[in-house]
Amino acid sequence: MKNIALNDIHMAIGAKMVPFAGYHMPVQYEGVTIEHQTVRESVGVFDVSHMGEFLVSGENALALLQKITSNDVSKLEIGDAQYSCFPNEDNGIVDDLICYRIKENEYLLVVNASNIEKDWNWISKFNETFEAELKNISEEYSLLAIQGPKAIVAMQSLSSINLSEIPFYTFKIGDFAGIENVIISATGYTGSGGFEIYCKNEEVIQIWDKVFEAGADYGIKPIGLAARDTLRLEMGYCLYGNDIDDATSPIQAGLGWITKFTKDFVNAEALAKEKVHKPERCLVAFELKERGIPRNGYDIINGDGISIGNVTSGTMSPSLQKGIGMGYVPRMYAKVGTQIQIQVRKKAIPATIVKLPFYKG
Repeated sequence: MKNIALNDIHMAIGAKMVPFAGYHMPVQYEGVTIEHQTVRESVGVFDVSHMGEFLVSGENALALLQKITSNDVSKLEIGDAQYSCFPNEDNGIVDDLICYRIKENEYLLVVNASNIEKDWNWISKFNETFEAELKNISEEYSLLAIQGPKAIVAMQSLSSINLSEIPFYTFKIGDFAGIENVIISATGYTGSGGFEIYCKNEEVIQIWDKVFEAGADYGIKPIGLAARDTLRLEMGYCLYGNDIDDATSPIQAGLGWITKFTKDFVNAEALAKEKVHKPERCLVAFELKERGIPRNGYDIINGDGISIGNVTSGTMSPSLQKGIGMGYVPRMYAKVGTQIQIQVRKKAIPATIVKLPFYKG
Protein backbone atom coordinates (compact mmCIF):
# COMPACT_ATOMS: atom_id res chain seq x y z
CA MET A 1 0.00 0.00 0.00
CA LYS A 2 1.25 3.46 -0.90
CA ASN A 3 0.86 6.58 1.24
CA ILE A 4 -0.36 9.89 -0.17
CA ALA A 5 1.70 12.96 0.74
CA LEU A 6 -0.70 14.08 3.50
CA ASN A 7 -1.00 10.64 5.11
CA ASP A 8 0.48 11.74 8.46
CA ILE A 9 -1.80 14.79 8.63
CA HIS A 10 -4.91 12.67 8.03
CA MET A 11 -3.82 10.27 10.76
CA ALA A 12 -3.14 13.13 13.17
CA ILE A 13 -6.61 14.66 12.74
CA GLY A 14 -8.36 11.35 13.35
CA ALA A 15 -9.17 10.07 9.89
CA LYS A 16 -10.25 6.47 9.53
CA MET A 17 -7.80 5.18 6.92
CA VAL A 18 -8.62 2.27 4.61
CA PRO A 19 -6.90 0.56 1.68
CA PHE A 20 -8.30 1.94 -1.58
CA ALA A 21 -6.91 1.48 -5.09
CA GLY A 22 -3.48 0.63 -3.72
CA TYR A 23 -3.31 3.60 -1.32
CA HIS A 24 -4.06 4.28 2.32
CA MET A 25 -6.95 6.75 2.01
CA PRO A 26 -9.13 8.69 4.50
CA VAL A 27 -12.63 7.23 4.31
CA GLN A 28 -14.15 9.46 7.01
CA TYR A 29 -13.34 11.85 9.86
CA GLU A 30 -16.41 12.90 11.92
CA GLY A 31 -18.93 10.75 10.08
CA VAL A 32 -20.45 10.43 6.64
CA THR A 33 -23.64 12.43 7.25
CA ILE A 34 -21.87 15.39 8.88
CA GLU A 35 -19.26 15.48 6.14
CA HIS A 36 -21.88 15.15 3.39
CA GLN A 37 -23.93 18.05 4.75
CA THR A 38 -20.79 20.18 5.17
CA VAL A 39 -20.19 19.97 1.42
CA ARG A 40 -23.84 20.60 0.56
CA GLU A 41 -24.11 23.63 2.88
CA SER A 42 -20.64 25.20 3.21
CA VAL A 43 -17.21 23.87 2.15
CA GLY A 44 -15.22 20.67 2.56
CA VAL A 45 -11.85 19.38 1.39
CA PHE A 46 -11.20 15.94 -0.09
CA ASP A 47 -7.69 14.61 -0.52
CA VAL A 48 -7.95 12.61 -3.74
CA SER A 49 -4.23 12.47 -4.47
CA HIS A 50 -4.54 8.80 -5.38
CA MET A 51 -5.96 9.78 -8.78
CA GLY A 52 -3.75 9.25 -11.84
CA GLU A 53 -2.37 11.99 -14.04
CA PHE A 54 -0.86 11.54 -17.51
CA LEU A 55 0.62 14.24 -19.75
CA VAL A 56 0.10 13.74 -23.49
CA SER A 57 2.04 16.14 -25.71
CA GLY A 58 3.54 16.65 -29.14
CA GLU A 59 2.25 17.16 -32.66
CA ASN A 60 0.19 13.96 -32.61
CA ALA A 61 -1.24 14.37 -29.10
CA LEU A 62 -4.65 15.46 -30.38
CA ALA A 63 -4.80 12.69 -32.99
CA LEU A 64 -4.04 10.06 -30.34
CA LEU A 65 -6.67 11.42 -27.95
CA GLN A 66 -9.27 11.62 -30.69
CA LYS A 67 -8.68 7.92 -31.38
CA ILE A 68 -8.79 6.64 -27.80
CA THR A 69 -11.44 8.86 -26.18
CA SER A 70 -15.17 9.03 -26.86
CA ASN A 71 -15.57 12.81 -26.62
CA ASP A 72 -14.39 15.35 -29.20
CA VAL A 73 -11.07 16.68 -27.90
CA SER A 74 -10.78 19.09 -30.86
CA LYS A 75 -13.47 21.23 -29.22
CA LEU A 76 -11.18 22.09 -26.29
CA GLU A 77 -9.59 25.51 -26.10
CA ILE A 78 -6.56 26.02 -23.86
CA GLY A 79 -8.03 26.24 -20.35
CA ASP A 80 -10.94 23.87 -21.04
CA ALA A 81 -11.67 20.55 -19.35
CA GLN A 82 -13.78 17.71 -20.74
CA TYR A 83 -15.37 14.58 -19.28
CA SER A 84 -14.81 11.54 -21.47
CA CYS A 85 -14.11 7.80 -21.48
CA PHE A 86 -11.81 5.27 -23.11
CA PRO A 87 -14.07 2.82 -24.99
CA ASN A 88 -12.67 -0.68 -25.35
CA GLU A 89 -13.09 -2.90 -28.40
CA ASP A 90 -15.82 -5.06 -26.82
CA ASN A 91 -18.56 -2.46 -26.15
CA GLY A 92 -17.20 -1.67 -22.70
CA ILE A 93 -15.28 1.13 -21.02
CA VAL A 94 -11.60 0.97 -20.06
CA ASP A 95 -12.04 3.98 -17.76
CA ASP A 96 -13.68 7.38 -17.49
CA LEU A 97 -11.50 10.47 -17.25
CA ILE A 98 -11.20 14.24 -17.44
CA CYS A 99 -9.08 15.73 -20.22
CA TYR A 100 -7.52 19.19 -19.74
CA ARG A 101 -5.98 21.17 -22.59
CA ILE A 102 -2.91 22.73 -20.96
CA LYS A 103 -1.09 24.16 -23.99
CA GLU A 104 -1.35 24.14 -27.77
CA ASN A 105 -0.11 20.54 -28.02
CA GLU A 106 -0.28 19.39 -24.40
CA TYR A 107 -3.10 17.66 -22.53
CA LEU A 108 -3.50 16.38 -18.98
CA LEU A 109 -5.56 13.23 -18.48
CA VAL A 110 -6.90 12.53 -14.98
CA VAL A 111 -7.85 8.88 -14.53
CA ASN A 112 -9.11 6.64 -11.76
CA ALA A 113 -6.51 5.43 -9.27
CA SER A 114 -7.47 1.77 -9.62
CA ASN A 115 -6.94 1.96 -13.40
CA ILE A 116 -3.63 3.82 -13.65
CA GLU A 117 -1.62 0.85 -14.95
CA LYS A 118 -4.45 -0.44 -17.15
CA ASP A 119 -5.04 3.00 -18.68
CA TRP A 120 -1.33 3.60 -19.25
CA ASN A 121 -0.98 0.29 -21.09
CA TRP A 122 -4.10 1.01 -23.15
CA ILE A 123 -2.91 4.45 -24.24
CA SER A 124 0.60 3.17 -24.93
CA LYS A 125 -0.75 0.43 -27.20
CA PHE A 126 -2.44 2.94 -29.49
CA ASN A 127 0.44 5.40 -29.22
CA GLU A 128 2.67 2.98 -31.12
CA THR A 129 0.95 4.40 -34.21
CA PHE A 130 0.83 8.08 -33.18
CA GLU A 131 4.12 8.45 -31.26
CA ALA A 132 2.93 11.27 -29.00
CA GLU A 133 4.98 12.01 -25.90
CA LEU A 134 3.48 10.30 -22.83
CA LYS A 135 4.46 11.00 -19.24
CA ASN A 136 2.95 9.40 -16.14
CA ILE A 137 3.16 12.05 -13.39
CA SER A 138 0.76 10.32 -10.99
CA GLU A 139 3.39 9.78 -8.29
CA GLU A 140 4.53 13.43 -8.38
CA TYR A 141 1.22 15.24 -7.95
CA SER A 142 -1.34 15.72 -5.22
CA LEU A 143 -4.99 16.64 -5.76
CA LEU A 144 -7.31 18.42 -3.35
CA ALA A 145 -11.01 18.85 -4.13
CA ILE A 146 -12.39 21.94 -2.35
CA GLN A 147 -16.14 21.55 -2.73
CA GLY A 148 -19.27 23.35 -1.61
CA PRO A 149 -21.30 26.53 -2.16
CA LYS A 150 -18.89 28.59 -0.03
CA ALA A 151 -15.74 27.37 -1.77
CA ILE A 152 -15.26 30.51 -3.88
CA VAL A 153 -15.67 33.04 -1.08
CA ALA A 154 -13.65 30.94 1.37
CA MET A 155 -10.70 30.45 -1.00
CA GLN A 156 -10.55 33.80 -2.83
CA SER A 157 -7.99 35.28 -0.42
CA LEU A 158 -5.52 32.56 -1.45
CA SER A 159 -5.26 33.54 -5.13
CA SER A 160 -4.90 36.62 -7.31
CA ILE A 161 -7.10 34.84 -9.86
CA ASN A 162 -10.78 35.75 -9.66
CA LEU A 163 -12.19 32.35 -8.74
CA SER A 164 -15.76 33.42 -9.53
CA GLU A 165 -14.70 33.94 -13.16
CA ILE A 166 -13.63 30.33 -13.78
CA PRO A 167 -16.62 28.72 -15.54
CA PHE A 168 -17.60 25.11 -14.86
CA TYR A 169 -15.24 22.66 -16.59
CA THR A 170 -12.53 25.23 -17.24
CA PHE A 171 -9.32 25.92 -15.33
CA LYS A 172 -6.60 28.49 -14.67
CA ILE A 173 -2.94 27.98 -13.90
CA GLY A 174 -1.62 30.49 -11.38
CA ASP A 175 -0.90 31.28 -7.75
CA PHE A 176 -2.74 29.57 -4.92
CA ALA A 177 -1.88 29.55 -1.21
CA GLY A 178 1.55 31.05 -1.91
CA ILE A 179 2.46 28.45 -4.55
CA GLU A 180 2.90 29.31 -8.24
CA ASN A 181 1.75 27.28 -11.27
CA VAL A 182 -1.09 25.51 -9.50
CA ILE A 183 -3.94 24.16 -11.64
CA ILE A 184 -7.23 25.56 -10.28
CA SER A 185 -9.99 23.61 -11.98
CA ALA A 186 -13.71 24.36 -11.67
CA THR A 187 -14.59 20.69 -11.70
CA GLY A 188 -15.73 18.30 -9.02
CA TYR A 189 -17.71 15.21 -8.20
CA THR A 190 -20.25 16.57 -5.75
CA GLY A 191 -22.71 18.83 -7.57
CA SER A 192 -22.21 21.59 -4.99
CA GLY A 193 -19.61 23.66 -6.82
CA GLY A 194 -15.99 24.28 -5.97
CA PHE A 195 -12.52 23.53 -7.29
CA GLU A 196 -9.91 20.87 -7.72
CA ILE A 197 -6.34 21.90 -6.96
CA TYR A 198 -3.41 20.11 -8.64
CA CYS A 199 0.02 20.69 -7.13
CA LYS A 200 3.37 18.97 -6.56
CA ASN A 201 3.57 16.60 -3.59
CA GLU A 202 6.09 18.84 -1.85
CA GLU A 203 3.67 21.80 -2.09
CA VAL A 204 0.50 20.16 -0.79
CA ILE A 205 1.17 20.52 2.96
CA GLN A 206 1.45 24.31 2.64
CA ILE A 207 -1.68 24.43 0.50
CA TRP A 208 -3.63 22.19 2.91
CA ASP A 209 -2.70 24.37 5.89
CA LYS A 210 -3.56 27.64 4.17
CA VAL A 211 -6.84 26.25 2.81
CA PHE A 212 -7.98 25.40 6.34
CA GLU A 213 -6.84 28.79 7.68
CA ALA A 214 -8.77 30.60 4.93
CA GLY A 215 -11.86 28.45 5.39
CA ALA A 216 -11.99 28.60 9.19
CA ASP A 217 -14.72 31.25 9.23
CA TYR A 218 -16.81 29.24 6.76
CA GLY A 219 -17.00 25.97 8.68
CA ILE A 220 -14.50 24.13 6.50
CA LYS A 221 -13.93 20.44 7.29
CA PRO A 222 -11.89 17.56 5.86
CA ILE A 223 -14.11 15.11 3.97
CA GLY A 224 -13.51 11.40 3.36
CA LEU A 225 -14.19 9.04 0.49
CA ALA A 226 -17.42 7.74 2.02
CA ALA A 227 -19.12 11.14 1.77
CA ARG A 228 -17.63 11.60 -1.69
CA ASP A 229 -19.56 8.49 -2.70
CA THR A 230 -22.91 9.64 -1.25
CA LEU A 231 -22.47 13.10 -2.81
CA ARG A 232 -21.69 11.76 -6.29
CA LEU A 233 -24.56 9.27 -6.11
CA GLU A 234 -27.08 12.01 -5.25
CA MET A 235 -25.99 13.63 -8.54
CA GLY A 236 -26.18 10.36 -10.48
CA TYR A 237 -22.51 10.47 -11.43
CA CYS A 238 -21.14 7.10 -12.53
CA LEU A 239 -18.45 5.39 -10.49
CA TYR A 240 -16.02 3.20 -12.39
CA GLY A 241 -16.11 -0.37 -11.13
CA ASN A 242 -19.74 0.02 -10.02
CA ASP A 243 -21.87 1.75 -12.65
CA ILE A 244 -19.47 1.50 -15.58
CA ASP A 245 -16.77 -1.06 -16.34
CA ASP A 246 -15.21 -3.17 -19.07
CA ALA A 247 -18.60 -4.75 -19.86
CA THR A 248 -20.85 -1.65 -19.93
CA SER A 249 -21.02 0.63 -22.96
CA PRO A 250 -21.26 4.42 -22.69
CA ILE A 251 -24.61 4.22 -24.50
CA GLN A 252 -26.03 1.79 -21.93
CA ALA A 253 -24.70 3.99 -19.12
CA GLY A 254 -26.45 7.12 -20.39
CA LEU A 255 -23.15 8.63 -21.50
CA GLY A 256 -24.17 9.21 -25.09
CA TRP A 257 -23.54 12.91 -24.45
CA ILE A 258 -19.79 12.24 -24.19
CA THR A 259 -19.79 9.88 -27.17
CA LYS A 260 -19.30 11.95 -30.34
CA PHE A 261 -19.62 10.23 -33.69
CA THR A 262 -18.22 13.22 -35.59
CA LYS A 263 -14.81 11.49 -35.42
CA ASP A 264 -13.34 8.01 -35.64
CA PHE A 265 -12.51 6.44 -32.29
CA VAL A 266 -12.10 2.97 -30.81
CA ASN A 267 -15.28 0.89 -31.32
CA ALA A 268 -17.15 3.90 -32.77
CA GLU A 269 -18.98 1.86 -35.39
CA ALA A 270 -20.47 -0.61 -32.90
CA LEU A 271 -21.42 2.14 -30.47
CA ALA A 272 -23.09 4.15 -33.24
CA LYS A 273 -25.21 1.10 -34.13
CA GLU A 274 -26.15 0.62 -30.48
CA LYS A 275 -27.21 4.26 -30.24
CA VAL A 276 -29.42 3.96 -33.34
CA HIS A 277 -31.03 0.65 -32.36
CA LYS A 278 -31.07 1.55 -28.64
CA PRO A 279 -29.37 -0.62 -26.03
CA GLU A 280 -31.03 -3.77 -24.69
CA ARG A 281 -30.28 -2.71 -21.11
CA CYS A 282 -29.95 0.74 -19.56
CA LEU A 283 -28.58 2.28 -16.41
CA VAL A 284 -31.51 3.67 -14.42
CA ALA A 285 -31.95 5.63 -11.22
CA PHE A 286 -34.49 4.68 -8.57
CA GLU A 287 -35.83 5.85 -5.21
CA LEU A 288 -37.18 3.50 -2.56
CA LYS A 289 -40.78 4.15 -1.48
CA GLU A 290 -40.25 2.57 1.94
CA ARG A 291 -37.37 2.60 4.40
CA GLY A 292 -34.34 0.57 3.34
CA ILE A 293 -30.83 0.91 1.99
CA PRO A 294 -30.07 -0.50 -1.47
CA ARG A 295 -26.54 -1.86 -1.85
CA ASN A 296 -24.30 -2.83 -4.74
CA GLY A 297 -25.28 -6.30 -5.97
CA TYR A 298 -28.85 -6.35 -4.62
CA ASP A 299 -31.43 -7.75 -7.05
CA ILE A 300 -33.79 -5.46 -8.95
CA ILE A 301 -37.06 -7.34 -9.47
CA ASN A 302 -40.26 -6.74 -11.44
CA GLY A 303 -43.86 -7.00 -10.32
CA ASP A 304 -43.84 -10.76 -10.90
CA GLY A 305 -40.95 -11.24 -8.50
CA ILE A 306 -38.47 -12.00 -11.29
CA SER A 307 -34.94 -10.58 -11.09
CA ILE A 308 -34.35 -8.16 -13.97
CA GLY A 309 -31.04 -6.63 -12.91
CA ASN A 310 -28.73 -5.60 -10.09
CA VAL A 311 -28.05 -2.47 -8.10
CA THR A 312 -24.69 -0.97 -9.11
CA SER A 313 -24.65 1.88 -6.57
CA GLY A 314 -26.95 2.56 -3.64
CA THR A 315 -27.14 4.42 -0.35
CA MET A 316 -29.37 6.19 2.13
CA SER A 317 -29.30 9.74 0.78
CA PRO A 318 -28.29 12.17 3.56
CA SER A 319 -29.92 15.06 1.68
CA LEU A 320 -33.18 13.32 0.74
CA GLN A 321 -33.50 10.95 3.70
CA LYS A 322 -34.50 8.05 1.47
CA GLY A 323 -32.87 5.07 -0.20
CA ILE A 324 -31.55 5.84 -3.69
CA GLY A 325 -29.60 3.86 -6.22
CA MET A 326 -28.71 3.00 -9.79
CA GLY A 327 -28.62 -0.25 -11.70
CA TYR A 328 -29.02 -1.86 -15.10
CA VAL A 329 -32.41 -3.16 -16.28
CA PRO A 330 -33.90 -4.17 -19.65
CA ARG A 331 -34.96 -1.12 -21.67
CA MET A 332 -38.67 -1.91 -21.19
CA TYR A 333 -38.27 -1.09 -17.49
CA ALA A 334 -36.20 2.07 -17.96
CA LYS A 335 -38.97 4.66 -18.38
CA VAL A 336 -39.29 7.26 -15.61
CA GLY A 337 -42.19 6.35 -13.34
CA THR A 338 -41.85 2.58 -13.83
CA GLN A 339 -42.47 0.64 -10.63
CA ILE A 340 -39.87 -1.93 -9.59
CA GLN A 341 -38.73 -3.59 -6.36
CA ILE A 342 -35.32 -3.87 -4.71
CA GLN A 343 -34.52 -7.04 -2.80
CA VAL A 344 -33.07 -5.69 0.46
CA ARG A 345 -32.09 -8.79 2.41
CA LYS A 346 -35.32 -10.80 2.73
CA LYS A 347 -37.70 -7.98 1.86
CA ALA A 348 -38.72 -6.72 -1.59
CA ILE A 349 -39.03 -2.94 -1.21
CA PRO A 350 -41.08 -0.96 -3.76
CA ALA A 351 -39.16 1.60 -5.79
CA THR A 352 -39.76 4.02 -8.66
CA ILE A 353 -37.55 4.79 -11.65
CA VAL A 354 -36.72 8.52 -11.48
CA LYS A 355 -34.90 11.14 -13.51
CA LEU A 356 -31.42 12.22 -12.45
CA PRO A 357 -30.09 13.97 -10.52
CA PHE A 358 -31.65 12.80 -7.26
CA TYR A 359 -30.44 15.99 -5.52
CA LYS A 360 -31.78 19.13 -7.17
CA GLY A 361 -29.91 21.64 -4.99
